[in-house]
Amino acid sequence: MELPKFILGDNTDFPNSIFIVHTEYPRFIINLENDEVEWLEEFSKEDEADLTDEAESLIEAATAFYDREVSRYDAD
Repeated sequence: MELPKFILGDNTDFPNSIFIVHTEYPRFIINLENDEVEWLEEFSKEDEADLTDEAESLIEAATAFYDREVSRYDAD
């Protein structure tokens, strides 16, 4: 199965939260309510240094995905 790079999600147990799931390496879930990120990968110390640079651009891409999705709902 081919998955999209980002998936938008919500959960009634967290009524104020909107989640974006990044399905490619490094996989993570970001809660847009508070910008908390949960990494779904284990990283070595060497990986963590590289991840710091990449994380910012991935989170920006996740936010841009959310903005795009919301604008498409608003267009309907």
